[in-house]
Amino acid sequence: MAKTWLSIRVELLGGRGEELWPPPGRVLAVGPRHTFADLSAAIDAAFARWDLAHLSQFTLPDGRLVTDAESVEEFGADDFGPVSAPAVELEVTKVVAEVGPGDAFRYVFDLGDRWTHCCTVEDLLDPREAFGAAPPQPTVTWGWGRLPDQYGRVTKDDDGSGTVAGRPRAPHPMFGDEWPASGAAAQPVGLTELRGAIARWDVRGIRIALEGHHVDDVLQLAGLGAQVALAADRSDASEALAASFVGRLRTRGTEGDAELADDLQGELSRVLPEGRPVPVDLAEVAELTEGDRLSGAGGYLDLTTGEVVPSFMTDGAEVGDDAVLDVDEDPDRWLYLECEGSRAGWRDMEEFAGAVADRQQGDRLLRALECKGAFRRFRDLVHEQGLADAWYAFEDEGQRGRSRALLVAHGIRPMPPGWPESGERGLDVSGQ
Repeated sequence: MAKTWLSIRVELLGGRGEELWPPPGRVLAVGPRHTFADLSAAIDAAFARWDLAHLSQFTLPDGRLVTDAESVEEFGADDFGPVSAPAVELEVTKVVAEVGPGDAFRYVFDLGDRWTHCCTVEDLLDPREAFGAAPPQPTVTWGWGRLPDQYGRVTKDDDGSGTVAGRPRAPHPMFGDEWPASGAAAQPVGLTELRGAIARWDVRGIRIALEGHHVDDVLQLAGLGAQVALAADRSDASEALAASFVGRLRTRGTEGDAELADDLQGELSRVLPEGRPVPVDLAEVAELTEGDRLSGAGGYLDLTTGEVVPSFMTDGAEVGDDAVLDVDEDPDRWLYLECEGSRAGWRDMEEFAGAVADRQQGDRLLRALECKGAFRRFRDLVHEQGLADAWYAFEDEGQRGRSRALLVAHGIRPMPPGWPESGERGLDVSGQ
């Protein structure tokens, strides 16, 4: 489609005797079939007019008026003074027939209050490039500035005095995340209940634990619950629950969040992301990879069963020949997981302390990290200050995310223990 549409800048200069500066404005795309009546309606909508029972008119660059049919006859019946150029009708006159690029013309809404607009044709445009298709009516493509009420009111009961009641101390509940209220403030997720429901593959228990609760601090565990619910019960409710976590995880974006979002999206679309799905307990992976490097030497993940085995199980001298694990017998079955030490755990403690709302408590936690035996002192202090539950949830969340990201980097898609085979649920694993 050729560039047959007009791009018109419309600036509201003022009204009701008041000039506006800087003038608020809108840019509208106007097509070859649109009349001045179409443009008038689009401008009024763009500038938030609600009482449309008023006359309006355009003045063209040559001085002619564009107005309603009745007013056209009135303006053409001059009994004295200079002879006016004939007015034309809003309803039938096409905009493109009267103005083109570079032309400026005036629009006035409400001939009493005279809300006056300067309209300037800036350029020609192709609506397919701007919108993908030609819209049926003139359409706003850009805008700026504060729009005044057409009667100057600032509140529903404004009597013209300009008196405004004081601002409430608390913001409107719809302005935040606390609406709609369920009769009581939303509570944090009950982690014990959620973990139990996940372990039992209890879909109803998972929903009860998650729905109506604050989940943003425990998205890894909560997303795992949604993953289990979707695998166990392919219902609209389970799909909606899983879908609600995809955006939350991508928005938060901490380590492991994108990977879990991909897994949930794959389950919803029935096309799993690339990688080998292995049911595994991420908390057990974290015990191997984030322990003390001096006392821990990592371990192995059984890619067939998802079992996590510490390295000492491969040492016959420690566990005996009857119990020793020979990973060399079937090396493709085992993935070695190196112990990275406690650096990530240290960062978790610093971040948690920095986020504690009571800064006196937070500062005490930060000082504990400066002393010898920081891990023990920190844990003692979170118990003393009543922060133990919050800390262990925070620690678990970080460990789960890092363990998930680590396994995905090795080509493994970690799934909940007890995960059914993909083929049993009709999933496409062709990308793996």
